[in-house]
Amino acid sequence: MADIKARVKVPSTAAKGEIIEIKTMIAHDMESGQRKDKSGKVIPRQIINKFTCSLNGKEVFRSDWYTAVSANPYLSFFLRASESGTFDFAWHDDNGSIYKASAPITVS
Repeated sequence: MADIKARVKVPSTAAKGEIIEIKTMIAHDMESGQRKDKSGKVIPRQIINKFTCSLNGKEVFRSDWYTAVSANPYLSFFLRASESGTFDFAWHDDNGSIYKASAPITVS
């Protein structure tokens, strides 16, 4: 997994109190630890095990992921627009890596 790319789609503007949809996707193999390589050796588990979304430093969404999540996981969720700022997204990998992305929103 040489090049992990995270993508997010957040509306650039929203009315205060409006329900918005946030879409995320990360390019990741999500190796379950149940497959074997050509020599019969088990390929070690390496998955994204946690996803978080914060707005202006306050966590607004979190999910824990397990081995049944597919490669290149896509996640969509809804939030009520409350304030302008920056959404920060983080995907946590089994090996300790954290992949990050961010997106601004203006709430009026």
